[in-house]
Amino acid sequence: MRKLTYYVAASLDGYIAAPDGSCDFLPFEGEIREVILAEYPETIPTHARGPLGVTATPHRHFDTVIMGRGTYEPALEIGITSPYAHLEQYVVSRTLTSTDPQVEIVAEDPVARVRDLKARSGMDIWLAGGGKLAAALRDEIDELVIKRNPVVIGSGIPLFDGPFAPTGFLQTARRDFDSGVSLVAYARR
Repeated sequence: MRKLTYYVAASLDGYIAAPDGSCDFLPFEGEIREVILAEYPETIPTHARGPLGVTATPHRHFDTVIMGRGTYEPALEIGITSPYAHLEQYVVSRTLTSTDPQVEIVAEDPVARVRDLKARSGMDIWLAGGGKLAAALRDEIDELVIKRNPVVIGSGIPLFDGPFAPTGFLQTARRDFDSGVSLVAYARR
């Protein structure tokens, strides 16, 4: 069965974006950039793959991405309707209408859609964000991979934006970089 992996960058205080949804305070440079390009090339948006030299790089983990509207919106704002054209794409939104034939809008229960995706054959499924969708899918998340950045922002969009519901995970891997960034993986307990 396929896994749902919440792969995301976050601040030390657990935010994945600023209150306005921006995330330019989470750098993508140096050694961590090279590791992500090598180990998670499929998470690079289609329009950036060529400039970053990953167009011919095979997928290592994911062939499907699911994201909330807030995660999808920045691409739409710059005219990109299919940000991950190299992946099967799902956007969870009750208000968004179809914007691109390569992007399926999930207006109903995202848990049911994820369970359906997990039952299909293929590589794992990448939960790209945001915090509300992660909270809704908390019981379906099999793995967390967090690029923890050495910055505290105080408020914004949290990793999980939902009700109190303790959920156990075990750390399975950790890589620390000279920049202070850590790439930490966890599996559901």
